[in-house]
Amino acid sequence: MVKFKNVFAFIIASVFIIMALAAAQHSFAVRKATVSTNSQSSQTDYWRAPSEDKAYPKWSEMSHPWIYVSVKQQKVFIHGNGKVQYIMNCSTGTPSSPTPRGTFHIQKERGYSFYNKRSHEGAHYWVSWLDHGVYLFHSVPTNAQGKYVVSEADKLGTPASHGCVRLSISDAKWMYQTVPFGTKVVIH
Repeated sequence: MVKFKNVFAFIIASVFIIMALAAAQHSFAVRKATVSTNSQSSQTDYWRAPSEDKAYPKWSEMSHPWIYVSVKQQKVFIHGNGKVQYIMNCSTGTPSSPTPRGTFHIQKERGYSFYNKRSHEGAHYWVSWLDHGVYLFHSVPTNAQGKYVVSEADKLGTPASHGCVRLSISDAKWMYQTVPFGTKVVIH
């Protein structure tokens, strides 16, 4: 009977230890999810904000400004005064619809918003750099109602577009309001 009580006590103790470990693991998982969600929520809107924690460059104060898009790095480099002045996160085209490479120039066409029924996507703050409204710098995608498509916006920094160069909302707005017609754009 003593052996039975010891075995029974051992089983009960083991069950409690397993339950305590499971509870601790669950508590850790919940805490981790909460921390991830909280830190993610501060980053959730990264596609809305400027790419850098500094002011955008003043175009009029730069000599020989131009734009370089690195398809490999998924970055847009604003050059002026002989050096990089600002770096933006971007999404260029996917392998099935790549972003054209070469040297281009900002064209006259630009606008606040558009919607393409064929691709079921639109965007805000667009600026044409090739084929007069076909290839653009623009914000992360919007739906037919002009609302941002979060699942697409979250792809910023990876190839995801149909050939255009997607930017955060703030970066696209700056480009739309600032970069003049004729500015050189190099995409490689």
